[in-house]
Amino acid sequence: SSGINAEWPLRPGTGSFGKRHNKSHTLCIRCGKSSYHIQKKRCSQCAYPAAKCRSFNWSVKGKRRKTTGTGRMKNLKIVHRRFRNGFQTGVAKPNKKVTSS
Repeated sequence: SSGINAEWPLRPGTGSFGKRHNKSHTLCIRCGKSSYHIQKKRCSQCAYPAAKCRSFNWSVKGKRRKTTGTGRMKNLKIVHRRFRNGFQTGVAKPNKKVTSS
């Protein structure tokens, strides 16, 4: 019979899923996802320890999630503010003398 409580035959994969208790991936220290392969010593998400982060043009949504502006931007938001003010150096600008004619 094909009832839910039927003990035999087991559905495809039922016995196999119970044997899965070893982890091949753990947390990556760069991207924080559970994508760091323990044996390969390589992250499948960001390609750590490679110097450049993993990204491909065929995955537009993947690039959008990881691009500049999705995180804190601890330094870049300060640079943007300084850019708007012309990268002032802290020295007061000299007063322009008004010439009356």
